[in-house]
Order: sequence, then structure tokens, then C-alpha cells
Amino acid sequence: MQFVPKRFFLTHGIGVHRERLTAFELALRDADIEQQNLVSISSILPPHCVEIERQAGAATLHPGEITFTVLARAETNEPGRRVHSSIGLARPADPDMYGYISEHHGYGMTRAQSGEYAEDLAASMLASTLGIDFDPDAAWNERKRVYETSSLIIDSTSITAYAEGDDGGRWTCAIAAAVFRFS
Repeated sequence: MQFVPKRFFLTHGIGVHRERLTAFELALRDADIEQQNLVSISSILPPHCVEIERQAGAATLHPGEITFTVLARAETNEPGRRVHSSIGLARPADPDMYGYISEHHGYGMTRAQSGEYAEDLAASMLASTLGIDFDPDAAWNERKRVYETSSLIIDSTSITAYAEGDDGGRWTCAIAAAVFRFS
């Protein structure tokens, strides 16, 4: 039996609560994936796996379902501390080839910085797999131009959840996820 996803969607959410676990639950609710039994998986986007809109993807979920995700999660209870979680995605031009999904989470970055970093991670992993010659120390926008001109990478993108820690010291949780669907 093979478990190869046919579709996926990207989602993100923020939750704030005095309890850490409840903040995570609220972030899952904000992302429309709170009723799932989430299984974290690694970073391969299967060939021919089609991205669908979040709303369409969430409509296919069933309460209690085992749901495979690439999940980024960060949380803080420090007032004003930046928290971010991003999913990066890079797809090859050849639909028979697999792509990459990256997760990135942490503290201090802006929304844009975190998203760019995650997108860069995914694109760099795909570029190295495809044998694209690039300078890993070059700025992201320089590497992105190299990837685009190679005609081997068709698309890269990211989704980010970003928040600043609650002023009252309640837990603030940021999640981003790629959620896989099998039909």
C-alpha cells in the first residue's frame, strides 16, 4: 500500500492563551486543522501533487482523521517577543520530479524575513538536487534569479504566521503547515 498524497494546502494560525497547550490549540483552530490527529512528516512534495486553496482543503478534513503535515511551530510567553513559523515550498518544472517543503520557526525575525528564509531553504534543497550551480552565500534574491533562469524550478513560495508575544505574558503560538490530502 502506498501513501502518496495527491493534493495539499498551506495554512497558518495564531493562538493566545494563559496555557501553552491551549494557545497551540487556538493556533490550530485559526489554521482550520484543530480537529485532526496531526502526524509530522519531512520535506518532500510528491510529483504531481497539486496545491489547492486552504478553504477547499479544510473542507475535506474529517474530525479525528490522521492527517499528515509539515508543521512549523513557535511559541513564547515573553511580552513583545517576535515569534514566527513559516513553510517554504519549491516545485520543479518537471512534474515527474519531486519538490521540497521546508519548515522554519523561531524568534526575532519579521514575517517577511521568516517567509523568505523558508522559501530559500526549500529552493536551495531543490536546486542542489537538480544540480543547479549556485553560491550558497549569495543573497536570496541573487540565488532566486539563478533558479528562475535555470528553467528547472517553476515556482517557490512561502506562508508565515507571525505575532508578537502577548503584553500580559500569555502564551502566543504561531503555526504554519502544509497539509496533505490523498484524494
